[in-house]
Amino acid sequence: MIETINVMAWLTSTEALAALGTKPQSLYASVSRGRVRTRPDPADPRRRLYDRDDVLRLVARAAGRRRTEAVAAESLRWGDPVLPTAISTVAAGRLFYCGQDAVALAGTATLEDVAALLWQVDRVAFNSGRLTATPSRKIALQLLAERAADDRLTSAETPAERRVEAIGIVSDLADAFGATADELPLHRRLAAGWRRPEAAHLIRRALVLLAEHELNASTFAVRVAASTGGPLAAAVLAGLATLVGPAHGGAADAIADLARQPAAARGPDRPLPGFGHRLYPGGDPRAKALLADLALPPAYASLLATGQTTTGEAPNIDFALAALSISFGLPEDAPFMLFALARSVGWVAHALEQIESGMPIRPRARYVGPAPASAG
Repeated sequence: MIETINVMAWLTSTEALAALGTKPQSLYASVSRGRVRTRPDPADPRRRLYDRDDVLRLVARAAGRRRTEAVAAESLRWGDPVLPTAISTVAAGRLFYCGQDAVALAGTATLEDVAALLWQVDRVAFNSGRLTATPSRKIALQLLAERAADDRLTSAETPAERRVEAIGIVSDLADAFGATADELPLHRRLAAGWRRPEAAHLIRRALVLLAEHELNASTFAVRVAASTGGPLAAAVLAGLATLVGPAHGGAADAIADLARQPAAARGPDRPLPGFGHRLYPGGDPRAKALLADLALPPAYASLLATGQTTTGEAPNIDFALAALSISFGLPEDAPFMLFALARSVGWVAHALEQIESGMPIRPRARYVGPAPASAG
């Protein structure tokens, strides 16, 4: 299955040049400008493969202006940007928060520091709540649903009041995920609540690296919900509900399941989650930063070697989260809880930006069903 997917998604240089009808220099220029993603050929590392969708997008542009519906459809599938934002971007294989390199921030910053940066305030301190006996995503969903039912509409709040509300929302999530009730930074409160204080430095790094990632599925859901004017908690709840899917925040679960299997059971026809990321053709820098100081357990070291050989891709952040969790004996759902708590900071930033823009989000559908019956 992996080889079939790779063949469909990637083109050789000969195929790419034939589709573009151009010279190699033009293809290389498109790669250097970030218009075409590239990766090593697993069958021959001396050769490069080129992203099929990127190449076809250039072909379409060269053929003339595309129809509006085609542009919109591609934009919702890793295509052109669809919303303006000053919060974050991925450029040249690096992630930036408000212009600052996320990996560099992860060297020393806390989630509180990142929240202050993304929310455009001087300082953020999350509320000290109470320790949850059994941390879970169920409790997180319940707390946000209760807030969404009780909180005021965002149109009834000032920007300052919305940011106070945001602190309460993230604080509730921290409680749901087992953070201790004290005044320490969230990464230390989580590590203490999970009884793994030695993991605090890598939990901090993970939270910073996961705080924001441009317009992914959950963030888009947040912005759509925020554009309706509902409570801020409802927008964050939309993001959390989207995150639970196995293709998003639940991806680390599949990696953990695979790592528990004997190496012999990982046949070449089985997909290997946790490797490659379309926004990072040179490798996910977040994963590299998180794995740098992590001693991988044997099962994960074996999976890493197998995955890189089979897919020709570097590990992504989902692999790194799963490895972090098992290395320190964190709660079974720790990858999801870390992801959700960290990303809630980015969700809030996007919700605030959307609310303050005053712009509704209402895409149109391209109907492909049976022809409508005649009105006559």
